[in-house]
Amino acid sequence: MFEDVLREKIDICNEIIRDSQNELYLNLRFFDVALHSLAPEPSMSLGTAATDGVVYRYNPEFLTNQYKSSSVLVNRSYLHSILHCLFGHIWHQREEGELLYWNLACDIAAEYILDGLPLRCLRNPPKPYRRAVYDGLLKKIPVIHGEAVFHLLEKAGPDIRTVARLVQEFTVDDHGLWQKGDSGPKSPMEQQNQWKDIRDKMETELEIFSKEAAEGSKGLKEQLRVENRERYDYREFLRKFCVLKEEMQVDLDSFDYIFYNYGMELYGNMPLIEHQETREMQRVEDFVIVIDTSMSCKSSLVRKFLEETYSILSQSESFARRFCIHIIQCDERVQSDTVIEGQKQLAAYMEQFQVQGMGGTDFRPAFAYVDRLLAEKKFQKLRGLIYFTDGYGVYPLRKPVYDTAFVFFREDYQDVDVPPWAIKLILGGEELEEKRKKE
Repeated sequence: MFEDVLREKIDICNEIIRDSQNELYLNLRFFDVALHSLAPEPSMSLGTAATDGVVYRYNPEFLTNQYKSSSVLVNRSYLHSILHCLFGHIWHQREEGELLYWNLACDIAAEYILDGLPLRCLRNPPKPYRRAVYDGLLKKIPVIHGEAVFHLLEKAGPDIRTVARLVQEFTVDDHGLWQKGDSGPKSPMEQQNQWKDIRDKMETELEIFSKEAAEGSKGLKEQLRVENRERYDYREFLRKFCVLKEEMQVDLDSFDYIFYNYGMELYGNMPLIEHQETREMQRVEDFVIVIDTSMSCKSSLVRKFLEETYSILSQSESFARRFCIHIIQCDERVQSDTVIEGQKQLAAYMEQFQVQGMGGTDFRPAFAYVDRLLAEKKFQKLRGLIYFTDGYGVYPLRKPVYDTAFVFFREDYQDVDVPPWAIKLILGGEELEEKRKKE
């Protein structure tokens, strides 16, 4: 008898979820694939609902009570979990001590999107407290998304009362299934890639085909753009500006101890093989860092970029025995050129660094200046030029004879156009902070 009642209740719950999917689809057609990517699954051990990217587990009692109260609550709860999958919140690896802030940040990001969609099926006007939280975040970050909110919470370290109030306000589902990946045959990486494909297609749909349908979904479009941007490893990028050179150093990696010992045993003191006295090393040689010091480029961003560059270069394996780095500050004209030839000089420069210029932006003077240094043979071997900027300036028409990369430290995550001969790199502030924490 009890099993029959439970089965009937589960059938009702599955019907509620189907109705929710249909209603959401009629209002958000670009969510089509996402809405039907989770398989409903009842669970009496849960208090609310949860997802691992494959199933949508729900407590039947919780779901029916929600539906009795309002179908809007069901719609919001289901779409809230879909958004966690869509933006990859589930698969981010976090330390035990970071989970509270991470879970809270993801819930805030998901609810911000839901509160910004002007649809009757999701309408639940934000309370003044919610509006105050959103306004406070937007004063510090241009886009409310999980990663950025997490770093703000981690940096601010709010007291327990504030955290409890935020959790009470924004928590909707259970995150206990995150990162487990125990539902279905697909690995967590395969699940993540599947949702990434859905996210990519959704952004295209929003930008090209469904502009009218996406009207009012600014928060959704912004978060899609943030998650879909190509991620770069600045450390790997800088290694591309290294040159392969041979140095007098014993190469233990290529040494075979078997032949060495055999020769010593057979001939006494005559090994069959000896250590190679040279090895090829990746070393940074001469290159140029140009800093855009125009009014539009914040000095705080410049300092972050230089700090990250210094942290990479200050590792001994990154330096040639003789190297020359020109750090040029330029707005519409070259303001300064500091030559760095050692780690102590670089450290001193970082301590005394001050932005010079703050005028307009023109990239051409810096390239003309470097070309003149080349003509004057100021470099032994110029490997390349790194230009840190916000991207709003005049580019040279001709390709330089050296490799060139424009590094954009963008707070708004907007893409930028560069000439076809240049390498483009877009970095986020939280990405550099994350790298520094891990090292």
